[in-house]
Amino acid sequence: MTTHLTRKELKQDNVALKVEETFDFFNLHKTEAVRYGGIALAVIVIAAGAYYYITGQAEAREQQLGDAIAAQSAPVGAAPPNGGLSFPTETAKKDAVTKAYAKLMSEHGGSSEAYIAEYSLAAMDMESGNMAEARKKYQDVADHAGSNYASLGKLAIAQLDFIENKVADGRTILKDLQDHPTDLVSKDQATFTLAKGLIPTAPEEARKMLTSLAASKEIGAAAVTAMQELPSK
Repeated sequence: MTTHLTRKELKQDNVALKVEETFDFFNLHKTEAVRYGGIALAVIVIAAGAYYYITGQAEAREQQLGDAIAAQSAPVGAAPPNGGLSFPTETAKKDAVTKAYAKLMSEHGGSSEAYIAEYSLAAMDMESGNMAEARKKYQDVADHAGSNYASLGKLAIAQLDFIENKVADGRTILKDLQDHPTDLVSKDQATFTLAKGLIPTAPEEARKMLTSLAASKEIGAAAVTAMQELPSK
């Protein structure tokens, strides 16, 4: 029997962790952070698809998205012991994944799966250091996807803003997300992301936010960990 997962359950299990991991890895391991963040987000969408009535067309889109994710998570070098997809080089893998996501966007533009493909391509742009192109794609998701996936696009843009020292812009986006939470980006998650972004420039403001989040069932553990990054009083 298929297990049906609610968006709330998916959010609690996956997205909250990704918010913390993104900031932790971007500064030291941008490549890994982007790769894992893109894969995790796509997995959320596939699981969430089980919650809705699936038409034949939707099933085709899901299959394409699943194939793209499988390619993105496939190893480079020797094939897995139990068989399965692998690539001889990172370049070959990147080319295959890019084509798979681009095909999904071309054939099913405007669908949730297409926006997730665009989000994943934006993550790959960041991995390559192409911040401008990543921002362009994230902005399209934020502007045109449904409210849940749009909120994830906005969250990514805010994180980009902090990485590029556009603190005021990042703050504005996250304040809006705090005021307008979604199933995939809660008020606590937006607050946590804002606090993390403010640690270098406004540590006492960040401290207050993280302290208020310490008791949160959703993000409390991450908030307590983030407080260790704060400078001593």
